[in-house]
Amino acid sequence: MLVGDFYLNKKQNFLTKPYTIISFALIACFLWGSAFPSIKIGYILFEIEKNDTYSKLLFAGYRFFISSIMIFLFCKLKGISLKLTKDKLLQVSILGMLQTFIQYMLFYIGLSNVTGVKGSIISSSSTFFTVILAHFFYKEDKINLQKFLGVILGFTGVIIVNMQKGNLTGGFTFTGEGFLVLSSIFGAFAGIYTKKLTKTINPFVVSGYQLFTGSIGLILISLIGGAKTLNFTTGGSILLIYMGFISAMAFSLWSLLLKYNGVGKISIYKFSIPLFGVLLSYTFLKESFQGVRVLISIILVSIGIILINKEKKHI
Repeated sequence: MLVGDFYLNKKQNFLTKPYTIISFALIACFLWGSAFPSIKIGYILFEIEKNDTYSKLLFAGYRFFISSIMIFLFCKLKGISLKLTKDKLLQVSILGMLQTFIQYMLFYIGLSNVTGVKGSIISSSSTFFTVILAHFFYKEDKINLQKFLGVILGFTGVIIVNMQKGNLTGGFTFTGEGFLVLSSIFGAFAGIYTKKLTKTINPFVVSGYQLFTGSIGLILISLIGGAKTLNFTTGGSILLIYMGFISAMAFSLWSLLLKYNGVGKISIYKFSIPLFGVLLSYTFLKESFQGVRVLISIILVSIGIILINKEKKHI
């Protein structure tokens, strides 16, 4: 028992070290950021049309299903038990519905009804909701002035990196902007719930089961909605496997960090996802790139991360 406690404390100390948090969080966000160009390439390889929302949901469902299988295989190789009681299986299934099924269903439908820039900015509001919710659920995540300023700076950085003339104009539609806001709220609740579950369930097991149940939901709703059969090719299949790896690795790292650290402290790093998305889209898709704008955004997001992680008395 004493030996077990020693290794548990050693693991906890490692996962709460600043360099570990920064490394793991940025790796996860880099992987999520790489999903932006990967998804666009995937739509081309699988011949998914721009407004074919249900085929996009099917594509996402396949991606997350592959992710869950990868995590399950990893658990088997590492000797991590996948057995759960009925209560815990229900809990991770609920998380899967929140985090993978409902959140991404709302995201894809909403994104098809707004500009990409608007979608990226609204989706980044999930960090706001996460910080606010964490304030009420976890005493170590109380909002203070530095945390508030950090979130504001981070969100400003996201707006700047996405700012293009004319792309923020237009009104508000429930199935567009409304669905994206709801997606962000569900994502925030999922982050809070993930931390709760990882207190008693291995983070890898949590990630595997939630991705599995969520992916089944996405596949079913897409087929019910009339999704077209995806055109599988060698290139498309390789990309889909890579995208499965993206989610498997990113969600697992994120769950590990949430288990041992404050939700607000970790969530601020998600502001870097659009930055990685812009940089990688420029690299692989040759999309427009404005160095000064990206540099300013990186500086603002970095300052936001520093402020969030700097300890200060609560207000």
